Amino acid sequence: MNVIRGNGKYRIMAEINMIPLIDVALVLLIIFMVMTPFLIKSQIKINLPTAKLKQSVPKPEQILQIQLDISGNIFIEGQKVTKDALESRLKSRLPDPQNQPVMIEADQDVKFQHVVTVMDAVKRTGVSKLGINVRHDKVQKKENRP
Repeated sequence: MNVIRGNGKYRIMAEINMIPLIDVALVLLIIFMVMTPFLIKSQIKINLPTAKLKQSVPKPEQILQIQLDISGNIFIEGQKVTKDALESRLKSRLPDPQNQPVMIEADQDVKFQHVVTVMDAVKRTGVSKLGINVRHDKVQKKENRP
């Protein structure tokens, strides 16, 4: 709606401008379109302890094994260790932390905080090769037939 009043050089023009409203609506639409996949992905519940491999993975001979049971108890190659003594025990067991691989085996129902605590202690000792062990399901090979 345009209203032009007055005469001469200066006139009052009153109109409703829809362009800024449309711009704001489109920006909000884009924000919601970008954020929706992240919101949906964060609500998915997963169970990670099994993995399928297409081929066997060679295992190095000198891997330091750290196990966590369901109650959060920590074991270094079968010997129980407290959380307070974990870092000092790791330093004594790892003569060369840069080249020594460490494998964490955690029960699938253990609280994630326990795994993070162990990973943090391992990283503080200077280990650069850290892995998490999972149970592997065997995958059957499909034969290609013409």
